[in-house]
Amino acid sequence: MSPIFDWFFAQYAEVPTHLIVLELIGVFFGFLSVWFSKQDNILVYPTGIISTAIFVYILAVYGLLGDMMINAYYFAMSIYGWYIWTRKVDATHYTPITKATKTENKQSIYIFVATLIFVFAVYEFFDKWNNWTAYVDTITTAIFFVGMWLMAKKKLENWIYWIIGDLISVPLYLYKGLVFTSFQYLLFTIIAIYGYRAWKRNLNIPETSLLN
Repeated sequence: MSPIFDWFFAQYAEVPTHLIVLELIGVFFGFLSVWFSKQDNILVYPTGIISTAIFVYILAVYGLLGDMMINAYYFAMSIYGWYIWTRKVDATHYTPITKATKTENKQSIYIFVATLIFVFAVYEFFDKWNNWTAYVDTITTAIFFVGMWLMAKKKLENWIYWIIGDLISVPLYLYKGLVFTSFQYLLFTIIAIYGYRAWKRNLNIPETSLLN
C-alpha cells in the first residue's frame, strides 16, 4: 500500500467497528440529503434526519460538542423544514425559493452571534477548551445554524453558509481522524456550489411538485 493509504486506514486503527459502520451510513445518508437539497427535493429531510441522528451519537463520542449540537439542531429543523417545504401558497403550488429579506439577514446575524455565545458557554461549562478544534468547531456551528435555518425557509443564501462551513470542516474532520466525514464535506462543498446555481435559476418560481 502507498503511504497515503497507510495513513488513511491508520486513522481507524483503534476505532471500534460499530463507529466506522455508523460513520459510513451517516455519510451516505448525509450525501443523499445534500443532493436532494440541491435538487429542491423534499427527500432532503427524511435522509437528513437519519444522518443527523447517527452523527449526534458519533460526535458525542469524539467530544465535538458544537458539531453534535449542530446535528441535534438539524434534526429539529428538519421537522420544521419538512413542514415549510410542503406548505402550499395556493391550491397547487408549494413554497418557492426566494432571497432572504433585510429582516431575515438581520435575523441570520442574531442567530450567528447567539450560537457563538451558546456554544462557547457549553465548551466552558464542560471544560472542553483543550484543542484548537474547539474554537473552529464553535465558528462552524454558528455558520451551519444559520445555513440550516435559511434552508428550512427556502432562502437562496443558505448555500453561501453551507459552502463556507463545509470548506472549514474538511481539514477539521481530517485532523480529528474522521476521514470519511472529511471527504463527505469536500463533496458537500462541490454540491453546495452547484446547489446555489440551481436554486438561483429557480428563484421565485412556485413549484407544483417537490419530488423532482
